[in-house]
Amino acid sequence: MKGATLLLLMRLASPSLPVGGFSYSEGIESAVDAGCVGSEAQVREWLRDQLHLGLARSDLPVVAGALLGWRSGDFDRVSALNSWFATTRETSEMRQQTEQMARSLSQWLHNRSGTEPRLAVLDALSPAPTWPVAFALAAALTDADPAEASLAFSTGWAENLVQAAMKSVPLGQLAGQRILDALALEIAVAVESARDVSFDDLQAFTPMLAILSAQHEVQYSRLFRS
Repeated sequence: MKGATLLLLMRLASPSLPVGGFSYSEGIESAVDAGCVGSEAQVREWLRDQLHLGLARSDLPVVAGALLGWRSGDFDRVSALNSWFATTRETSEMRQQTEQMARSLSQWLHNRSGTEPRLAVLDALSPAPTWPVAFALAAALTDADPAEASLAFSTGWAENLVQAAMKSVPLGQLAGQRILDALALEIAVAVESARDVSFDDLQAFTPMLAILSAQHEVQYSRLFRS
């Protein structure tokens, strides 16, 4: 990978990217409240399961497929992936998160690449653009291949959720780093397995996460938006 491409992917994976990823826990806060997660080991296993049962079967194949669609000009493919992802979000929090992060990334891309014609296609997607599809366009503006884009997407996800776990469990900085070390190995496996997932094989079935997300909507005290 060229140095410039690597640096751009690092920016996309960074928690400092102004898309609001730090404000979501994707169910971890609710899992802590419900007593499902309460230690470093439990956070590690929770995120490992979410990576393999969720991202590897849903988000990562959408990122890879949409990136190829953006590159080839196959906007019907991009639209189909976006529609599938939007309609499989199981709670209003999940839907709001993916749409808000996509909208914020679109604004960032407009400021950075305002003349890019594919941004108009992204903004016009119906239902509203989703986070993996918007991320795929940002990655398509680099020289990254689908696997490299998926690694960056997964790394950003891990960084944000480990930070959420550190605040909600709570955990210390060293515990967070140990979890990220463990997830780095799992991410490589998840990205590899996602390569073989076709559109017909996409799955969005994480019932415990959906239940906890729904409970979070009415949770008495919350730090995060999901």
